[in-house]
Amino acid sequence: MSPTAPSSNHDTISPAIFYWGTPVVLITTENEDSTFNIAPMSSAFWLGNRCMLGLGGISQTTINLLRTKQCVLNLPSDDMTDAVNALARTTGSKEILTAQPGEGYKYFKRMNGYEYVPDKFGRAGLTPIQSDIVRPARIAECPAQMEAELVGVYEMARDADTKGFFTLEVRVVRTHVHREIRMEGSKNRIDPDKWRPMIMSFQELYGLKGKVVDESVLARIGEEEYRGFSNSVEVEERN
Repeated sequence: MSPTAPSSNHDTISPAIFYWGTPVVLITTENEDSTFNIAPMSSAFWLGNRCMLGLGGISQTTINLLRTKQCVLNLPSDDMTDAVNALARTTGSKEILTAQPGEGYKYFKRMNGYEYVPDKFGRAGLTPIQSDIVRPARIAECPAQMEAELVGVYEMARDADTKGFFTLEVRVVRTHVHREIRMEGSKNRIDPDKWRPMIMSFQELYGLKGKVVDESVLARIGEEEYRGFSNSVEVEERN
């Protein structure tokens, strides 16, 4: 089909950000003093049992993840805005206190009111619980928690003046979910009618309407058909 002339109801714009709508993730990592850091972010996507995380190189989360190779991806539900907002504009890095012009994103954070907070769990009123495989704690209040290990690091924007951003590839090694969002009659499926993820769209926090807008043709493929790209079924029944 040949392209048509530009539609009169489309404008050409230059967005400063491209957050069209992605899940909020609370990433927990282990600090050098064995405490745990929490970082809220939404530059994440999954393929099979891999997740790609877009993070700044100066982030304490990035520093911790590169050192320990472990994290937990905690997904908050849309009723956890108080906790997410309590963590927004906080950092686990003391270097923010002395950041100077010319230090890129570090200085950007200082000038935009980021605060050094060593106890993120206390700040957000969240509860740490022990993970099964990795050392970083899970967040009890989050309905979905994925223990993960770092398997790849890729520098972003190498062709641009803006430096210091990376995509970190992590492999999910164990997944925990609240029983309330499991699909009835299925061991390994999440019920999308019960799961209410928090979504960030252009810096604002949203929830899903909770109603399927129409039939999905893709959903005609059974979920288990994708098992080969993901985790094998665990032998032990885990509730």
